[in-house]
Amino acid sequence: MRFFPVGASALLVELDHPDAVLGLHAEIERRRAQGWGPSLTDVVPAARTILLDGVADLDAVAGELSGWVIPAAVPPDGPIVEIPCSYAGADLATVAALWRVSEAEVARIHSGVAYRVAFCGFAPGFAYLSGLGEELAVPRRTSPRTAVPPGSVALASTYTGIYPRSSPGGWQLIGHTEAKIWDPDRQPPALLSPGTRVKFVDVT
Repeated sequence: MRFFPVGASALLVELDHPDAVLGLHAEIERRRAQGWGPSLTDVVPAARTILLDGVADLDAVAGELSGWVIPAAVPPDGPIVEIPCSYAGADLATVAALWRVSEAEVARIHSGVAYRVAFCGFAPGFAYLSGLGEELAVPRRTSPRTAVPPGSVALASTYTGIYPRSSPGGWQLIGHTEAKIWDPDRQPPALLSPGTRVKFVDVT
């Protein structure tokens, strides 16, 4: 666990593995619910880091975190968000070739995984879903698209993501969903948040 000050009142905690981020984030939120860190205004997990904003004493908080025993991250036991997906993405054949399976098998494999939102970023509502093993990791496209259609279901490294709106992107597109991933008129606007379990349902 490594600590880096960010300005006068934020602390960036760097960890060695995404699972460690999930575990520490869960422990921070558990302790916050019991009154720890009353000055904190935001806790933002990422792939290998957690940003704590609104830290009253950077050295004191870093010292506390260093002494914590962090339990292994346990998947939440709440409801699963089901995402209907039509597996007909522009890069489906590319992913099938990388996985050495048929396009239909890509859909079967991808929809059979139990996902969890590891963190959010890139664009409002964009969630990085963990669950694919290293053996299914795929590279980003060598040439990113200037505009990816909203609702595109895509892969990069070991993550699955859903583009909430049209934007540039270099992930491999394997499908599409009509689910509203980001809705400013909804509370909360994001359909998916860190820790949420996700299941893709093949509607091809």
